[in-house]
Amino acid sequence: MITKTSPAKVNLYLRVIRKREDGYHDILSLMQRISLCDELTFSPNRDGITVRCPGTPLPEDEGNIAYRAAAAFFSRTGLSPGVDITIRKRIPIAAGLGGGSSNAATTLMTLNEIHGFPMTQEELMKIGTLLGADVPFFIMGKTAWASGIGDRFTQSSFIPDFRFVLINPGFEVSTKSVYQGLNLGLTKRRIHYSIPRFSTQEDVIGGLTNDLERVTVKLHPVLDEIKTLLLTSGARGALMSGSGPTVFGVFTDPESADRAEKNLGQEARWRVFGAQSL
Repeated sequence: MITKTSPAKVNLYLRVIRKREDGYHDILSLMQRISLCDELTFSPNRDGITVRCPGTPLPEDEGNIAYRAAAAFFSRTGLSPGVDITIRKRIPIAAGLGGGSSNAATTLMTLNEIHGFPMTQEELMKIGTLLGADVPFFIMGKTAWASGIGDRFTQSSFIPDFRFVLINPGFEVSTKSVYQGLNLGLTKRRIHYSIPRFSTQEDVIGGLTNDLERVTVKLHPVLDEIKTLLLTSGARGALMSGSGPTVFGVFTDPESADRAEKNLGQEARWRVFGAQSL
């Protein structure tokens, strides 16, 4: 039996560059892993693949991305399928934090380790791309800029560490619906853009951007209230992660982050998490 942590992510920067003819969107996003983690336990199993997610509404069959990751690994390597995966969730579901993608990446990497590394990291990332846009990012395991449809990754130059306080309001948001709400016109022309330079904490705080935020906030105005609450609680900046609805506050010192987490945790309506950069 082997147990692994499976981290969440936040998007410190997310611009939607254009809508493509194939219906997807080109983006540019700075993705940061954080210490809010699920826990996955892997045990030998002679009867194929089983997935358990106790205490959650997640599917425990092919509908679960970790199950599909395991199936893809065994199919690609030709190894006989056999693993029992138990997922203990701490990352909120459908929350803009990449929990499912992280679970899939952790599954691929752990099975590869268990079986003596038959696949390279690059090969695992290719499998990950077929499972979900964020999966290769978690396999890469570095702070990175995502581009294209979120399937191309460039390791970031130095990004300073932060403490985060995350507030999840307890409802799910459909990523597809949020992108549809952008109402971007189709374009064939290539749009030129440059990757921002973030070398200091002030650079990152000043550059916090998420083009999806205005759409999700329009659907759920309470997110604006949460952003304001984080800022008045000492956050240097606040932003929705991904397509939401989780909002994170950025803190530059542990004391203010701990104080905010404690005070905001008394708010019974929402789930509050403290985390730090990985």
